[in-house]
Amino acid sequence: MELVWILLIVTFLIIEALTFNLITIWFAIGALGAFIVSYFINNISLQVTFFALITLLSLVLTRPLVKKWLKIIPEKTNLDAAIGKTALVIKQIDINEFGRVKVNGKEWTAKAEELIKEGERVKILGIEGVKLIVKKKEEK
Repeated sequence: MELVWILLIVTFLIIEALTFNLITIWFAIGALGAFIVSYFINNISLQVTFFALITLLSLVLTRPLVKKWLKIIPEKTNLDAAIGKTALVIKQIDINEFGRVKVNGKEWTAKAEELIKEGERVKILGIEGVKLIVKKKEEK
């Protein structure tokens, strides 16, 4: 049975190395614990029980620490990264009516709660579906 636990440890570690998601590392720790137990106890059901308990304990006790230590911050992608940036109005935006703006070289439908004329600069406040919510950019 020791060979099965070694194969499981290696398999879980390979999966972890390929995914970097900190999902299978706890199963590898559990398999290591079961491997150690298999030298002292020749009962498969007890080994599986130890595997489950060690996996669960390692997950519960270390995952919050690992998440805090890694501090994974989601990176804004696509249009979310444009929120807060400046865009150029290329078609007038009437009050609660759609106009067009250009940001990062692409045109987008936009709306605002104020009249914004063509050629003015706006600040992107948010996104509703595929439309940008904007307001006049305050001149400094």
